Amino acid sequence: MGQSSSEKLILVSREPDGIATITINRPSSLNSLTRPMMAELAQAFKALGRDDSVRVIILSGSGRAFCSGVDLTVAQEVFKGDVKDPESDPVFQMEQCPKPIIGAINGFAVTAGFEISLACDILVAAKGAKFMDTHARFGIFPSWGLSQKLPRIIGPNKAREVSLTAMPLTAEQAEKLGFVNYVVDESELLKKARQLAGAIVKNNQDMVVRYKTLINDGFKLDLHHALALEKERAHKYYDGMTTEQFKKMQEFIAGRNSKKPSSKL
Repeated sequence: MGQSSSEKLILVSREPDGIATITINRPSSLNSLTRPMMAELAQAFKALGRDDSVRVIILSGSGRAFCSGVDLTVAQEVFKGDVKDPESDPVFQMEQCPKPIIGAINGFAVTAGFEISLACDILVAAKGAKFMDTHARFGIFPSWGLSQKLPRIIGPNKAREVSLTAMPLTAEQAEKLGFVNYVVDESELLKKARQLAGAIVKNNQDMVVRYKTLINDGFKLDLHHALALEKERAHKYYDGMTTEQFKKMQEFIAGRNSKKPSSKL
């Protein structure tokens, strides 16, 4: 049974602490994506990326799955036509989003859901969650970066196994391969994502944005050019700092050092 036409399929919430949450909300279809949902998801990331009150974004799926991929009952509508429009491309908008994105993966992330996971900056997965690339099984050509990103993260041999066999990669395996950051009980999934988001919120937000961009831009380059990129941006950053900004930096550091160490991790 599908959702009523009045039910929101992409939920967005903003909280006073700077944490925003996007939830793919089509649980009866295992959060499979229609073309309007893809466009709405893309615009949600674009809007939150421009919202100065938002510092971190958590992406999750409602029900038993994170995202089971594109709704294949409307595959022609999704894959034909103006599919190159960046305004309706959620992965493109995630990659352009300056705010850190934490993916909270429950159940399974299949094909498009897998690709969306790869566009997150940090991943927390529930125990037993699975990632599946079914492009080869259904004759779907990858277009959101899975064929190029996955080999760079888990190695080409393992990526070939995952993609050519269409066999699942478990959350536990993904953690060992460095793709998933944490594997937790499903009841702790959003709690862990919020814990990580809270740690990010406490930091210098200008530097968080710059650092995310530096890591992502450098990852596309070989090490020699990536190091040169870091040096270039560092010099530009410090050359642009005023005496007042250096003073604020010193005050911030002094303020943190004066606080008693917390007994909590």
